[in-house]
Formats: sequence, structure tokens, C-alpha cells
Amino acid sequence: MKKRFVFTVVAGLFLGLFIKLFCFDILYVSGVSMEPALNDGQAVLVNKLAYGLVKPFRGEFFVQWAEPSDGDIVIFLHDDKIVVKRCVAVGGAQLDFSDDTEYTLSVNGKKIVLTESQFRKMAQFTSVPEGYALVLGDNYSESLDSRSYGFVSTENIIGKVIIR
Repeated sequence: MKKRFVFTVVAGLFLGLFIKLFCFDILYVSGVSMEPALNDGQAVLVNKLAYGLVKPFRGEFFVQWAEPSDGDIVIFLHDDKIVVKRCVAVGGAQLDFSDDTEYTLSVNGKKIVLTESQFRKMAQFTSVPEGYALVLGDNYSESLDSRSYGFVSTENIIGKVIIR
């Protein structure tokens, strides 16, 4: 009886660890960059199998079977931190820049205000490169995102927020 109990507990721990590392995870949002969709301190459930089988702690896949779609709220590693942002556009999406009255980027019907530095960094692109995504926080004025650090490789997008 005692052996069976110990086996059940150990098997349960291994199963839980497997699910957390490879399938689903609960993360807490830190910061206001995704407001109003996600608030500071809010818990979210992440599907780590949405795009492939993730290598734990690596920000890459063993096997990738899908890429994010426009509108997906995704997680990825940036500077060794888990980041949550919205995928605004994927490879091949047309990018239109303007510097008439202010610096702006138009993509998929959205007009996004840029700083001069962001404009200079991004204006060389006419489209999102294949295999990459343009990821932005919903709260543009408070978000550090693709406008500052560039496009994110879809190989580094390791999960999709499915419950908020």
C-alpha cells in the first residue's frame, strides 16, 4: 500500500512537471504594456503546444508545426525574460510608413505611432520578413516591443495565451 502511494505521488509530480514544461503554464503579467487586454498582476493560461513542442528554458522548439496569426497574444523570450505581446503581423505583411505630420506605421489596418528612432530603425522594411512577427503591446505608449527591438523570430514564440 505504501509503495503504491509513493508511486502515485511521484508519477503525479512527473506528470505535473511534464505538463508545465511542455503543454500549459500559468503566468502572471508584469507591467501595463498589454492594457486593457491584460492587466498588471493578471494570471493567464498559456498553451505551449499552440505552435510546436517547446524546449524548456530555451525559447525555441524541438518541432514547430504552426506559426502565430495576426491578433494572437503570444509569449517569447527576450533578454532572458518571458514577454507577452500581441502578434500584429506575420511574415509577408505589408508595412507602410509615413513621416508627414508624425512618424507612423500602418499595418493590417492599424496605425501605430512611432518615435523618430523607431521610425529610422523600421522604415527600411516594406514588409515583415518571412519567419518573423511584428509584436506590440496593446498599450503603445507604455510598451517596449518590436518597434524598439525589431521583429521576433516565429521560432522564438513559444506559446499562445488562451485564457485571460
